[in-house]
Amino acid sequence: MLYFAYGSNLHHFQMKRRCKDSVYLKKINLKDFKLTFRSKYRAADIEPKKNSIVPGGLYEISKSDEKKLDIYEDYPTLYKKYYFYYYGKKVMTYTMVKKSAFKFPTERYLNVVKRGYKDCELDNKFLQKGLIGS
Repeated sequence: MLYFAYGSNLHHFQMKRRCKDSVYLKKINLKDFKLTFRSKYRAADIEPKKNSIVPGGLYEISKSDEKKLDIYEDYPTLYKKYYFYYYGKKVMTYTMVKKSAFKFPTERYLNVVKRGYKDCELDNKFLQKGLIGS
């Protein structure tokens, strides 16, 4: 199945360790969404926003990878699954169940996301925008 990462799972080494079958395909943009950070974990989330984009990484993952991600993302308590279509193909990602107020991420978490942006060659300006919390 196809999986869209936009936070800590952009980090190639960490993703490979967590999901051994995962294969990074390419970077893509999720349209009409914006990146933010929230919850007591200060983790990445996406929310609908017209004419905005969230860059991320597209991965091919196995059924067992999906189960591991479900555990990591605390599905279905913290995150729920969101599906969208990319060139006719169904893609799965996670989005937070409770849309709480913006919370600036921890330095450790943010460094993992920054590394992921490098790994996937994503434009840092979208990460910077997500960190303003507007």
